[in-house]
Amino acid sequence: MKCIDFDHEFMHYAEKWMAENRGKFKNADEMEAQMPDVYLRWLNQSAEWLDGRTPGSYFQAYDDVNELIDWMEEYHRQQVDVPNQLMERIVELGEGGVERLMALARDPEADSGLRVTALNLLNEIGSRAPMEMCMDLIENRAETDELADVAAELLTNLGRVVVEPVLQRMERSSRDAKETFLDVLCNFPGDERIYNYAESAFRNRPERRALFASYLAKLGDERAIEILRPALQYVDLGYLDYIEIRNAIEALGGEVEEEREFFGDPDYESMRSME
Repeated sequence: MKCIDFDHEFMHYAEKWMAENRGKFKNADEMEAQMPDVYLRWLNQSAEWLDGRTPGSYFQAYDDVNELIDWMEEYHRQQVDVPNQLMERIVELGEGGVERLMALARDPEADSGLRVTALNLLNEIGSRAPMEMCMDLIENRAETDELADVAAELLTNLGRVVVEPVLQRMERSSRDAKETFLDVLCNFPGDERIYNYAESAFRNRPERRALFASYLAKLGDERAIEILRPALQYVDLGYLDYIEIRNAIEALGGEVEEEREFFGDPDYESMRSME
């Protein structure tokens, strides 16, 4: 399979266009504003490097989704950027590629970048089939884990159908997994169990107060104001945590009338130096 670098070809096309049209624009920003139109023309212009076909239609000639996924894998092996047009064609073919993409996403021996690409494609396809796999990926996540973060995004995009399965996973999960699951659940307000998890996390994880304050804000439950307001006066509160908690209170309809000063806090001092 020939792995043509579409990004490189477009860059070459764009550089040539800029050289030919530089005098027509007042500044670089005006030229930059034309890039979407330049890209569209490139997509629909026949290219010698594609034997006369256009970049936009090249992968449309292929209907075998497994062949296209093989091709995507080959791009990764050769360390060439996978063309957007190839990935878009896989998404267009939809459910036919789901099983294969799931196998790639869950394969611990596969390249991590390839696994993330496969999961992103599943996210775009919108199938419910990867739900359990995504929860497994989150449950077994490392502290820094791009694959688990994409899995969380996929779950969120599936909608409220994920709430009960995710809640069932919460108790047996690690601290990092609980945090990610809660991030998903807070997109679906109105469930007392989710609110209780978010409130408990804010109370018991002082090192992550800012994050859990944002979760409470996302849930939109005004009761959280009375939980958040006393935290504004904590002696161990950093400036950025203070800002996030204050923002959460205001997002929930509360008011914060008194400002605190955080002399010695590097973030606070940096902000003051810019005033």
